[in-house]
Amino acid sequence: MEKRFVYADNAATTCVIPEVLEAMLPYLQGEYGNPSSIYALGRRAQKAIEDARAKVAAAIGAKKEEIFFTSGGSEADNWAIKGTLARLMPKGKKHLVTSAFEHHAVLHTAENCGCEYTLVPVEKNGIIDPEKVRAAIRPDTAIVSIMFANNEIGTIQPIEEIAAICRQKGVLFHTDAVQAIGNVEIDVEKLGIDMLSLSGHKIHAPKGVGALYCKRRCLPKNLIDGGAQENARRAGTENTAGIVGLGEAIKLAVSDIPEKIRRITPLRDKLIEELTKIEASRLNGDPVKRLCGNVNISFEGIEGESLLLMLDNCGICASSGSACTSGSLDPSHVLLSIGLGHETAHGSLRLSISEQTSEEDVRYIIENVPPIVERLRAMSPLWERMQKSR
Repeated sequence: MEKRFVYADNAATTCVIPEVLEAMLPYLQGEYGNPSSIYALGRRAQKAIEDARAKVAAAIGAKKEEIFFTSGGSEADNWAIKGTLARLMPKGKKHLVTSAFEHHAVLHTAENCGCEYTLVPVEKNGIIDPEKVRAAIRPDTAIVSIMFANNEIGTIQPIEEIAAICRQKGVLFHTDAVQAIGNVEIDVEKLGIDMLSLSGHKIHAPKGVGALYCKRRCLPKNLIDGGAQENARRAGTENTAGIVGLGEAIKLAVSDIPEKIRRITPLRDKLIEELTKIEASRLNGDPVKRLCGNVNISFEGIEGESLLLMLDNCGICASSGSACTSGSLDPSHVLLSIGLGHETAHGSLRLSISEQTSEEDVRYIIENVPPIVERLRAMSPLWERMQKSR
């Protein structure tokens, strides 16, 4: 079998595409002015930022003045939650509702922000029951934060229903949409979202740039103080080139989402169909209510890290979970939250494909995964014990 390179880890990061790089280059070279400067070089940089702000707003159905640029999704999550609690805790609102399988940017914020919090359980199919969110809301709840689409198992949440419950209860609603942007059509007004986090490097923009959408009535207290950038809401000289890249990337990412879904979904389903033919394997997350490019499968009796290393030797880039925790030996908290045991969760494989993935790439993955799983099981005392106990 001829070795090829297949990138199937787009949930971790994406390449900067030529159109985005081309848009950025002037602001890395000749147009290097500080956007806060009043001379022409600075004014041109400021205009480029405002043009990008308009593109981000248009992509999610927001107003331009409701978009604030950040260093990425993690900062946006922290700002939405910490800033809201800082503003509302003096008024007695000291409780946060979130879910058990959020990104650590939300979970660790909940643990460290000095508030009380409730983790809503996740159903076995990876979908959150909106009624369990309702039940978790208290009179002193300040904010509910539920991700739009899960970063490991790709399940898409009932955001509109959850937002409606929050509105009925008079509670602010934030969603981490880092994985959903460009994969799901989003209109913050129609969905009733108060705050939304997004990141550039998941949609072919560079790393180190993101944004927080915030309705005017629910602006959180500043997370970063200093200068008067971002309408005095987020201090620090703006990353002009990165912001321009984000603007161009999000414009392209949302330009034809239905066509993207139409093209990628059959490739995803082919991977799921063929890889779940492997003995003692299971798909994690709902088979339909999931991102078009997400495949997450657990193989009993193997270690996910060994699987990834062997796939890498074949030229296949994949993941066993979130890229933010790939150095951890602990099983995925996402997989544990949907009821998997530790040993099964350890043997998970996440493949996240994109519009750049070809049918040949999918065939190559399908050809390589089964023999690697078989080889690992042949060396696994755990698999041997499992076979004897059956």
